[in-house]
Amino acid sequence: MIIVTGGAGFIGSCLHAALRRRGLRTVVVDRLRDGVKWRNLASHAPDRIITPDALEGFLASEPDVEAVFHMGAISATTARDGDLVWSSNVDLSQKLWRWCAVRGVRMIYASSAATYGAADRPEMFRDGLENIDGLRPLNLYGWSKQAFDLWVKREIEAGAPVPPQWAGLKFFNVYGPNEYHKGSMISVVKVKYDEVVQGHA
Repeated sequence: MIIVTGGAGFIGSCLHAALRRRGLRTVVVDRLRDGVKWRNLASHAPDRIITPDALEGFLASEPDVEAVFHMGAISATTARDGDLVWSSNVDLSQKLWRWCAVRGVRMIYASSAATYGAADRPEMFRDGLENIDGLRPLNLYGWSKQAFDLWVKREIEAGAPVPPQWAGLKFFNVYGPNEYHKGSMISVVKVKYDEVVQGHA
């Protein structure tokens, strides 16, 4: 069984669809509410959908989990509720990390390019645990993602248990199907009209 947090969201639902196409059993952790996010799962229904609030109880039932893809977060770069962002983006991530570490479950989580802040030169985009401390996020969302990355680094340096295989993925601007529910945070492609005309002249 694969857990996908944020599995009804943009990136999470595309990942979930790929997992289902491979015939894998899945549990999506997300809130469908009364909007249209359920459409992102319409063609690839998971075995189960649980809300983030119910995740801790679900994990306590000792489910047979092969891997956790932690894509869920408050991802709005305009978010202002620091308590909510910390609870969703840091506290929950730490709980999942510890659960995976203790039970030997692989964990792949979404960090963010927002952790790079105003970086404007290639050398400022270095990966690796040794470079995390130098990053300076510009907004609450980026800061929360940076906070979890730094926590992971400290856990590793302290010799604490870690998942048997893990990766933090720093997504840059992405766009495509299944993000229509994001409202003002939807990604758009901007092209200058004269560039389009010249390109097809």
